[in-house]
Amino acid sequence: MTEVVALKQVEGEGPVRVEQHGTVLRLTLANPPANALSLAVMAALQADLARAHGDKSVHVIVIAAAGKLFSAGHDLKEMTPHRKDPDHGRAFFEQTMGACADLMQAIVNHPKPVIAEVDGLATAAGCQLVASCDLAIASQEATFCTPGVNIGLFCSTPMVALSRNMSRKHAMEMLLTGETIDASSAREFGLINRVVPREYLNQIVMKYAQTIASKSPLTLKIGKEAFYKQAEKGLAEAYDYASRVMVQNMLARDAEEGIGAFLEKREPDWTAE
Repeated sequence: MTEVVALKQVEGEGPVRVEQHGTVLRLTLANPPANALSLAVMAALQADLARAHGDKSVHVIVIAAAGKLFSAGHDLKEMTPHRKDPDHGRAFFEQTMGACADLMQAIVNHPKPVIAEVDGLATAAGCQLVASCDLAIASQEATFCTPGVNIGLFCSTPMVALSRNMSRKHAMEMLLTGETIDASSAREFGLINRVVPREYLNQIVMKYAQTIASKSPLTLKIGKEAFYKQAEKGLAEAYDYASRVMVQNMLARDAEEGIGAFLEKREPDWTAE
């Protein structure tokens, strides 16, 4: 049985439940039924990610959700009353979109791999959250959509994450139609990695997480950062950058240890980073 170490007491408290299973940190959206990304939820996720940033006991992060929906995206009930503000809601809308952009970038820029565990509907900014994670594993019942176009609000910020994970035509199909796609289509589109039976979802996600967590933390940090940086460069510049990263990685203690362990047919002893 996997050992569970609670980082903080959150039973019935706050919008995000935090648990640690060995070196895997689980952050569970816990404000059903919608699990909306209100300012409070986004702030809680940001704070938990920030704490994990320098925590050497955490190697991999899983973002999951309680209830029947993964996340319905931004909390429209929180945003709509601000239309009565003197500025018609501009300041609050800017605050909300800024917090969302910061959260998604915090996931991409985090030194530790982040896996989305998706069961149920992930819509709008909830779909954006899935796309922003490094890996995404979904149940057969999971569905995805960017339905803003249906209510006169194009999903422009989810578009950023979708267009960096899917082909342009698949991303535009979701954004222009607003229609819901099933998990199989989401995998075909490149939004998620795997589709699994609901009853095995948590088990398979944790197996992935623990497999990744067994690798060198330093190597994971180097590799994740390099992956996203090279993806924004032209081919020649990407190879030049990646070559420099590879040389620096070769000079690191964990590369020396890992290669030595491979040649000596033993388990490596990674540096705690």
